[in-house]
Amino acid sequence: MSITRHIPNALTCCNLICGCFGIISIYEGASYLVPWFVIIAGVFDFFDGFAARIFKVNSPIGKELDSLADMVTFGVLPAMFMHHYLQNVVGAHWDLWYDPSILIAVCSALRLAKFNVDPRQIDGFIGVPTPANAMFFVFMPFMLTYFHIEPNIYLIVGIILLFSWLMVSPLPLFSLKFKSFGWKGNEVRFTFLAAAVLLLAIFREAGMSLVIILYVLTSLVTGLKRPTGT
Repeated sequence: MSITRHIPNALTCCNLICGCFGIISIYEGASYLVPWFVIIAGVFDFFDGFAARIFKVNSPIGKELDSLADMVTFGVLPAMFMHHYLQNVVGAHWDLWYDPSILIAVCSALRLAKFNVDPRQIDGFIGVPTPANAMFFVFMPFMLTYFHIEPNIYLIVGIILLFSWLMVSPLPLFSLKFKSFGWKGNEVRFTFLAAAVLLLAIFREAGMSLVIILYVLTSLVTGLKRPTGT
């Protein structure tokens, strides 16, 4: 039995392991590690699908495993991170039963379920993908600190509600999957990547949340310019 058939699922499990370590780090008082676990998990999440295509070993199990891993890493982990942030930074001592952070996990589950059964999301996305949403939240404190924005309960809850809705919204977003590497047909992707690199070079960690905001705004603008019916 070829070992290559197990590589994609092994990478997916590494994604899941990063999510588990991220959750553990929150309750061990090391929440500063969470953004880096999410970044590493994102790399594994990218390469598991890449490996499946390269080795031609796509399987229903792999698809389900990918969603389960994403739910932990990009759904539960950012929800727990924001719960911790609200309590320990903003000072909002929510009862867990009505903490708005839980919406991140709930909407992530809905987003992943919709993605699995929606045949339209082959070359693009409908709603913000869970990895992008998770990266926005776990790097958001860097952005607020960089721009000297004082976190308060109304601001943070508003952001949670907005980005939770964006995951399950009908907003079409472009994919960064390249079918070819020529400029024609990839103008939006190349322009976005160049702008993203510039934002990260200027703002460093604070730039990651800005990149996600740019991704949403770029998708919104290009969607408005797209002819009706396409």
